Amino acid sequence: MKYTSCERSIALLCASVCLSLAASAQQPAAVQPAAQGRVPLGAGGVPVAPTGLQDQPLPAGPFTYRTAEGQNIRVSVLARDLEYPYALAFLPNGDLLFTERPGRLRILHNGTVEPRPIEGGPPSRFAGRSGSLGAVHGYMSLAVHPRFAENHFIYFSYSKPLDATRHVSAVARARLEGGALKDLRDIYTSDARGALSLAMTSDGLLWIAGGSDAAAQDPASLNGKVLRLKDDGSVPADNPFVGRQGYRPEIYTMGHRSSMGLTVNPSTGEVWLAEMGPNGGDEINVLKPGRNYGWPAVSLGRTYPGPWQAKVAEPTHAGYEPPVVYWMPSISVSGLTFYTGDALPKWKGDLFVGGLRYGEVPGTGRLDRILFSDRMEELRRESLLGELHQRIRDVKQGPDGLLYIATDEPRGAILRIEPAGP
Repeated sequence: MKYTSCERSIALLCASVCLSLAASAQQPAAVQPAAQGRVPLGAGGVPVAPTGLQDQPLPAGPFTYRTAEGQNIRVSVLARDLEYPYALAFLPNGDLLFTERPGRLRILHNGTVEPRPIEGGPPSRFAGRSGSLGAVHGYMSLAVHPRFAENHFIYFSYSKPLDATRHVSAVARARLEGGALKDLRDIYTSDARGALSLAMTSDGLLWIAGGSDAAAQDPASLNGKVLRLKDDGSVPADNPFVGRQGYRPEIYTMGHRSSMGLTVNPSTGEVWLAEMGPNGGDEINVLKPGRNYGWPAVSLGRTYPGPWQAKVAEPTHAGYEPPVVYWMPSISVSGLTFYTGDALPKWKGDLFVGGLRYGEVPGTGRLDRILFSDRMEELRRESLLGELHQRIRDVKQGPDGLLYIATDEPRGAILRIEPAGP
């Protein structure tokens, strides 16, 4: 019996379908991959974080590590059992000033923490575990005036109570004399809540960085902006938006999310910002006058439930100022500093950035070291201190050329990094 070409094609197609059906009948039903809905979700659809690595006690130390550049180090615990230490700042006499989240200013003098906190600080609101949704920080970032020896001015951000249930973020200035604060006054009060980061440049200007969402693109709001102020809280005449209709004159840059750390690049005098993304998209930004850094329109990270944050085809900073460094997944960036000392010579010029947790897993805090080219382009990075399982909240260089670390834990610590020899 002969078939036309059309009949032969139909017969072959039927045979192929029958074979496929027979084969599929012998296979088990396809297993659907585990969906995001299988992961417990908390407020706002944020997946509940696992707890298997958190709350690990800090050993007594010291700890010795080999590092990538051959700069072997010893890490010593200078102080422990501190309650959520948040920020570090050195005074001209070498004393280390630090904040504790519950609302305390304290001093580490000659390797020992003074037993009594500094007197005269304002009341603040503190609630929740660091890293948990809705946590409220009492005392936060610190800055010491570059002419402290003359005026004794220090600055710190804190959560200022308005009444029994409401608070805002504020920045206070005071003179630190004789273990007490004098002439305390607020020089900036936000209309929002959340962390405020501080830095001072050598010209005596105060930089304040705060985060936001939609308001980050609103030039009439100070939220989601970096502000540049005189040391008394007034506005410098050369700020980029002074006199521009619809823009607050305090604004230096805009389009920021969670601004967790500020530092000055000693080589250029530029201010650098550590900005926490959502699930990924942490950034280091170099602040340039009047620039827009894109949040919430663009980001190199995903939202906590999984989708990309950017509302465009790809996560990109096209049309906005891009970061000089970014992380995916997030390390939950915090404080940062450039190392300029001689004690750790193979790290000279490198940027150190604290991380509170990696990839949304508590108990994975670390310190990242970033090496740049002479054009300030990233060449490589190294992660340090991850074995300690501590939330690294701040890092500062001391006058002795060593690095000092604050761990943001219920029983937090101040650590010191020094050379360990060959």
